Amino acid sequence: MPSSPPPPPQPPSSSSTPPQLLSLSFNQDSTCFSAATNSGFLIFNTHPFRPIFNRTFSHSLSLVHMLFRCNILALVGGGPHPNFPPHKVMLWDDHRCCCIGELSFRSDVKSVRLRRDRIVVVLLHKIFVYNFADLKLLHQIETVANPKGLCEVSCLSNSIVLVCPGLQKGQIRVEHYGSKRTKFVMAHDSRIASMALTQDGRLVATASSKGTLVRVFNTLDGSLLQEVRRGTDRAEIQSLAFSSNARWLAASSDRGTIHVFNLKLEPGSPGNSGLQSPPEQPSSPRSPISSISFMKGVLPKYFSSEWSMAQFHLQEGTQYIVSFGQQENTVVIVGMDGSFYRCEFDPESGGEMRQLEYRDFLKPEQTSES
Repeated sequence: MPSSPPPPPQPPSSSSTPPQLLSLSFNQDSTCFSAATNSGFLIFNTHPFRPIFNRTFSHSLSLVHMLFRCNILALVGGGPHPNFPPHKVMLWDDHRCCCIGELSFRSDVKSVRLRRDRIVVVLLHKIFVYNFADLKLLHQIETVANPKGLCEVSCLSNSIVLVCPGLQKGQIRVEHYGSKRTKFVMAHDSRIASMALTQDGRLVATASSKGTLVRVFNTLDGSLLQEVRRGTDRAEIQSLAFSSNARWLAASSDRGTIHVFNLKLEPGSPGNSGLQSPPEQPSSPRSPISSISFMKGVLPKYFSSEWSMAQFHLQEGTQYIVSFGQQENTVVIVGMDGSFYRCEFDPESGGEMRQLEYRDFLKPEQTSES
């Protein structure tokens, strides 16, 4: 329990000045997203878009992470005037509007991941795994310097798979807690910049600091299943996300373009149980590999990589996170400028996505739908 009670949440401010965003995150199934601000946090439903609740504190939060749609959240202080120490994870019960537990560390918390049975806390060089029920420490993992707090954990109850950076640049570590196996994979030559895990933990996608290629690996044996190309110029991949059926992979970058890639996994492949291979489609300028895939291993990697089949263009330089929507063939995009987009892509012809909805969630009165 906290050594001293935190300041209670305050009533929403009547000031017209919007809060300053410090971080954004989706919950485990992307039905909600949370925003940490300089004055508390905001929680929104993604479809239909609507505010769920917000809490105003006297000081700022750097991280807010939800546990699906339940009343328990993980809060970390940060920003100009932290509400909680940045080296502590506070477990917040929003029904009771108070902290019900805390985890304290010797250095600042970089990120948090939640399951119904686990709490994963990421520091610069270490990751701690706790049992949720009693906050008992179960595992410690050492990593290469990890300032972005990269770590993903499967969310289905029948498997616990954790993926994080390894002990050297470009390496990822996969922990299969059910079978008590550890797998190291050299994913890239340069440092890992972003990663995503399927809900069942059987596929992992990674991008490096170069930001040109995204690779998809089998977490069971570490084999490379597919390589896709965002572009040829360097970029920072800000987020990656698998669709729930592992047929699609989405990526956002500081170039302002959202990409959707077609994952051509064979029937029965990890993360693709029961799915059929997508039908062959005519080649297009955006997916040139479809007509020359038989020459893979002969042509340079530039040609053997696969390009995105659908794109959506936004303001360059703004940080966006992306995930897939609850409706088929839709993506949800949330930006640090307070923007919310819901877009639809054509699974057959691809191309530019169609904007279905836009909201400025920091100014709810300024909204529009297509």
